[in-house]
Amino acid sequence: MTPGDEHDYGESARSDEGHGYGRTRLRLPENDPYGGARRGGRSSSRSLVTVVGVVVVLIAAIAFANRGGDDSSSTSANGSAGAGPDATSTAPTGTRPVQSKTGGIPSGYAHDAQGAQSAAANYAVALGSADMFVTTLRHQIVDTVYAPALAAGKQAALDTAYSSEAFLSNIGLDKDGTAPAGQSFVSRVIPVGTKVKASGTSNATVEVWYTSLFGLSGQASTNPVSESWFTTTYQLQWADNDWKVTDFQQKDGPVPVGRDQQASTADDMTKAVEEYGGFTYAR
Repeated sequence: MTPGDEHDYGESARSDEGHGYGRTRLRLPENDPYGGARRGGRSSSRSLVTVVGVVVVLIAAIAFANRGGDDSSSTSANGSAGAGPDATSTAPTGTRPVQSKTGGIPSGYAHDAQGAQSAAANYAVALGSADMFVTTLRHQIVDTVYAPALAAGKQAALDTAYSSEAFLSNIGLDKDGTAPAGQSFVSRVIPVGTKVKASGTSNATVEVWYTSLFGLSGQASTNPVSESWFTTTYQLQWADNDWKVTDFQQKDGPVPVGRDQQASTADDMTKAVEEYGGFTYAR
């Protein structure tokens, strides 16, 4: 519709209102915006019938394809309707999610590629959590997710990193790893998807793409909670009848385009983090 058309439409509406008709006339453009000229009512009716006919044909074709083209399965010998679809046609597929936990982290994964993906996703959540900044909880996480032969060495290295006053100061935490008074520390990983790069009986390589929330929420925070995107590649080993981490590498992205949304207040962010719990993952 051109600016001139909009003006005429407004004049027509005001004219109708002035005569008390109680209706608004819509002035259609003289030309089809897709390149064709306007058609008369009879032509439009024929077009509508054609469109309806095409839709009916498409629906019939889809129904036939879903049925598989086998009429023998849909009717009995006497022509009556056959039995309904088997219940298994809508049953969930895949390995049953893990039912046990070790140190609060899901454990007992299936000994296959699917189990390796579930393990990698859940281990990413644990290793990216705020619990890693608390010594006793960090030790528990490391003992759970790392292969037994590597856990002790990883603990020592992580203790050195997480107890560094320079590191803690840079992210706004006190030297004991706690948040300043009136603030809440947020560190949460939310997996978006996983991909198996390699899988075998004893080893697997799994990529986890995830978004991460990290920072301090509170009125006086100088390090507000921000969002980041990463992909971490986990090297997993089948040990102690479960998948365990032996090594991992992290890289940035893929990063989606950010929406033009207003950032929440510090109070709203603190409330959300406290009230909304995280997930465990299995596929």
